[in-house]
Amino acid sequence: MSFINNNWWLVPLIITVFSGILCPAMGTVLITHKRLLQVNLISHCVLPGLALALALGIHPSIGGVISGLLGSVIAESLTNRKSENYEAVMNTILAGMLGFGVLIIPILGIRIDLEAVLFGDLLTANMEDLLRTIIAFSVFIFLMTFGYEKVVYVGLDPEGASASGINVSLLNLALSFTTALVIVSSMSAVGVILVISLLSTPTLLGLNKAQSLRIAMIRSSFFGLCISLLGFILSLVFNLSPGPAISVICIVSLIIPKFRK
Repeated sequence: MSFINNNWWLVPLIITVFSGILCPAMGTVLITHKRLLQVNLISHCVLPGLALALALGIHPSIGGVISGLLGSVIAESLTNRKSENYEAVMNTILAGMLGFGVLIIPILGIRIDLEAVLFGDLLTANMEDLLRTIIAFSVFIFLMTFGYEKVVYVGLDPEGASASGINVSLLNLALSFTTALVIVSSMSAVGVILVISLLSTPTLLGLNKAQSLRIAMIRSSFFGLCISLLGFILSLVFNLSPGPAISVICIVSLIIPKFRK
C-alpha cells in the first residue's frame, strides 16, 4: 500500500489501461447492435441516481447504474428503434434526466463535484475507482464468455434470433446493465459525458475491414488503449485534464486518416 501511495500515478494508469480496453470493446458490441445512442442516454441518466444514492447513504455507483438502466428501460418502453420518434424520445429523456439530476442536487442538500462526474478526474482516482473498473471489466468478460454467440446472432438478425428462441429483450437488458456499469466505471477516467468518445472512436477504427466481432473488439481495444495512454501521458506532461484530452485525441484519430486519402 505504501508503494501505491508513493507512486500516486499508478492507480490512475491502471484505470486508464482497463478503461482504454473495456470501453471500445463494449462500444463495438453496441455499434453492431445499433444501440450506441443508448450510451448517450444512459450516461445522462446516471447523475440523478448518483445524487439520490448519496442522499440515501447508498454507494453512488449503485445509484448511477440503477438510474442509467432505468432510463434505458423507460426509453425502450416508450418507443422502439424502428419508430420515427425513437431519437426524439431518447434525446428528450436524456436531457430531462440530466436536468433532473442537476435540479435535485441543491434540493437534497448534497455536494457533488459535477465537473469530475461529467468530465472525469483521473489523476485523483483511488483504489475504489479501480475496483469499480475491475468489476465492470469482469462483468463484460462474463457476458462475452457465456453469451458471445447470442450477442453476434442478435446483432446480425434480431428477428431471426428471437424466432430461434433467444430472449432478445433479456439480452438487451443485460447489454444495458453492462453499459451502465462501464459508464459508471469510466467516471474517473473520462466522466459520464465524455465516455461516449472512448466508446465510439476506437470502435470505428477497429471495425474497419474486421472479419468478425471478436477481431473488431480486439482491434478496437488496441486503439482505445493507445488513445487512453497518450491522453494520460499528455495530461501528466502538460498538466491537462485527462478526460477532455482523451476526447480531443479521439477526434484527431478520426481526422488524420482522412488526410492520408
